[in-house]
Amino acid sequence: MAAGGSGSGQPQFLVRAGDENFSHASLIENPETDQIIVPDKESWKNLFAYMGPGFLVSIAYIDPGNFETDLQSGAQYKYGLLWIILVASFAALIIQSLAANLGVVTGKHLAEHCKAEYPKAQNFILWVLAEIAIVACDIPEVIGTAFALNMLFRIPVWCGVLLTGLSTLLLLALQQYGIRKLEFLIAFLVLTIAVCFFLELGYAKPDVGEIFYGLFVPQLKGSGATGLAISLLGAMVMPHNLFLHSALVLSRKIPRSLSGIKEACRFYMIESGFALMVAFLINVSVISVSGAVCNSPDLNKEDQMSCNDLDLNKASFLLRNVLGKWSSKLFAIALLASGQSSTITGTYAGQYVMQGFLDLKLTPWIRNFLTRSLAIVPSLIVAIIGGSSGAGKLIIIASMILSFELPFALVPLLKFTSSKAKMGPHVNSTAITVLTWIIGLLIMAINIYYLMSRFIHVLLHNDLHLAAVVSIGILGFSGVALYLSGIAYLVFRKTKEISHLLALTTVDNRRLSNEPSNRSRYDPPNEDTVSMQLPQRIRSTNDVN
Repeated sequence: MAAGGSGSGQPQFLVRAGDENFSHASLIENPETDQIIVPDKESWKNLFAYMGPGFLVSIAYIDPGNFETDLQSGAQYKYGLLWIILVASFAALIIQSLAANLGVVTGKHLAEHCKAEYPKAQNFILWVLAEIAIVACDIPEVIGTAFALNMLFRIPVWCGVLLTGLSTLLLLALQQYGIRKLEFLIAFLVLTIAVCFFLELGYAKPDVGEIFYGLFVPQLKGSGATGLAISLLGAMVMPHNLFLHSALVLSRKIPRSLSGIKEACRFYMIESGFALMVAFLINVSVISVSGAVCNSPDLNKEDQMSCNDLDLNKASFLLRNVLGKWSSKLFAIALLASGQSSTITGTYAGQYVMQGFLDLKLTPWIRNFLTRSLAIVPSLIVAIIGGSSGAGKLIIIASMILSFELPFALVPLLKFTSSKAKMGPHVNSTAITVLTWIIGLLIMAINIYYLMSRFIHVLLHNDLHLAAVVSIGILGFSGVALYLSGIAYLVFRKTKEISHLLALTTVDNRRLSNEPSNRSRYDPPNEDTVSMQLPQRIRSTNDVN
């Protein structure tokens, strides 16, 4: 795939050998980027330089949407769905590691690869789906923050929804301090959530044996268990997180050598594993607290009614009545920390998605305002009309939307990281490829099964006229067919032959190829000759000059 300097305007792929100063320099410097430089020396101490992105990513696994589905699964099925959290956490670690590897090896995040890979129409559809996923993820954050404000300060839910717009100011205040301080803040919020729920767990005192049984013995008992399991899965593995993780790893300048890239991939997996383990323990704690409280024989009738239709807002009153006032406050603090931290990471994901798919980067406050408005409007309408109960159901719907949209981010990720043309020697192994495709296909199969079963149930149990049922059926099955054809297109479309090397523009090729050491041959990088840093976005050839 290596090429010499041609006269075409297409990017060429080039490695300059024999110049130590060049090999340790950044190809393109961007003064606006706050990058962390990883030492060009193999050491376990380098792990601390890589710590950070995993915590930003882990927030998506402990956001208010997760809390909502966790509380309901614990209330309805006690510890019976804990195995879903365990399976989803392992799947999330593998998938998130692939997203990190894609960014580390290629120097481009997932949205940029999609733009380069797919035609304009398909690329636009993928962008729209990614934006819908971000809005669907933002809705639980808005409602969760509103519930937290209601618990702490008795602010009405609809008013709390409006106040969540103030998170724009928080994000803008944080962005000026750089990525490292933002990562420290998010890590602090994650640990705050963990402490709160571990203390809740101490209050509830669930049966440890039953918890382990629920973790390691798969079961789906009850008519609503499948739907709730899909909601749990949708709340655990989120499509926008794949775009986010592949971009966050670019905040580190790593040695561009085979050993340097391998070390980065290994340390990012360790860092992500630690962050996701904390998220896993938090989710287990929420389900265990809900399961222990709602299945307690000492519950009065009022609390039992609350457990039958449990949402984030009712959970506060339930915990206060059963576990004490301070337990309710701890839950509210954890929920507020979760909502605000999720807002920050969701907005960052939105910026990367827009920049990658459309090559468009809006001013941060404009991007945050648009995303926040799209989430606030439906949340506000539902909160005013349906109250806290309607808002809670909206969180479940948003989680299911995320689950249905996951294939349109997951399939491209699996295709790209399994492509030797894109990843070179860092391509997925056969075992990882098989395992990740099994995970992806299972997720898609569960989604399709649930979609079809629910749709058929609605068609068979309604009071509509036969003509209306037939029309709805035709439209519904056409939508399912379109959904399946979209997934099939992504699965079976052949990946372009794009080199895994970092691209230089033709101007760079001409300039460097004029030097004697590069006139005859352009070899792929190896450990001895190249250690190039990740470039930033190439806007034009003038930037390079």
